[in-house]
Order: sequence, then C-alpha cells, then structure tokens
Amino acid sequence: MPESPRSRAASGMRTDVDAGVEVGVEVRPVVADDWEAWRDIRLRSLRDSPDAFGSTVEHELACTEQDWRRRLDGSGPAVLAWSGGATVGMGAGFLHAPGRMMVVAMWTDPAWRGHGVGSRVLDAVVGWAERHDVRPDLWVADANPAARALYERHGFVATGETEPLRDGSPLTKSRLVLSPGR
Repeated sequence: MPESPRSRAASGMRTDVDAGVEVGVEVRPVVADDWEAWRDIRLRSLRDSPDAFGSTVEHELACTEQDWRRRLDGSGPAVLAWSGGATVGMGAGFLHAPGRMMVVAMWTDPAWRGHGVGSRVLDAVVGWAERHDVRPDLWVADANPAARALYERHGFVATGETEPLRDGSPLTKSRLVLSPGR
C-alpha cells in the first residue's frame, strides 16, 4: 500500500498547500498494456465503495484480460494516479453519443482523499474531452455527496435526471453535465 499523505506529512515530505495536491503524486494516461494495474485498482474501488458505482465486484471479476485491454484501447481517456509505484486514484471516459463523453470509474484511495488526487484525475479526463472537442457528462451516486461536490467544484451541474444506480438497486444516481464556458 502506498504511503499516505498523512504519514508523508509526518515524515516531513513537502505538500503544495495552495493547490491541495500532495507532492509525489503523478497522474498519467494508461494503455492496454497497463490492464493489470487498471484491473487491480478498479477492484479495490468496488470493494471500498460498492454503492458508488453501477458495476459490481462480481461483474468485474468475470472480465477477461481481453475485456480489460479493450477498456484501455485509447478510444477514450483512462488515467491513473500513482505514488511511490502504487496506484492511488483512477478515472476514465468513453464516447457515448456524438460529441459527448461519459466520465466513469472515478475513485481515490481513502488514504489519499482530500489531497487533490480526484481533482487532478478529473482534470486529466476532462482535458482529454476538451482536446477532442467533446462535452463531458457523468452520473454520480446520490449517496456520494463528496464525489458530487468534487464534480460541482469543477463546473458540473445537475440536469435533474435520476435513475437507479444499477438494475434492481434502491439507490439512485443523478446526471451532471459540464456547464458551458467552464
């Protein structure tokens, strides 16, 4: 497990307080050959926060190497946040309609929450959308106010649309879109 920001601060590692970003975290795109790292953090995210995602651990465990590689084929952004050789955050997007990209799989390791990792991952995913002239939108679990607050700080606004988190779930999710002029 990566050294947490709290233990780094205790050991004297510098933090960029103004940006809220921990020194030593790198956010970078991943490709098909990174499928094992992507799979491992995806499974960690689903185990940690099962009510934040439309998928389940059981569904993801059934995926093959080919399935994981296909998710990282370059047709949309996929980024991981790394610290000390370990993954501490993730996020991705896929094109779902002409000119539209759905932001998905956003997650930060609990030890790293509140240190700017999610913001940096979201910036990378949204940046990809902007470079490809597509508008990002997303669904956020209504039971996850911290995630919704992150998205709203980055200019996403609610559309009023809601639906079940997944088939048969009593939990709901809300659709947000990036406001024009962000």
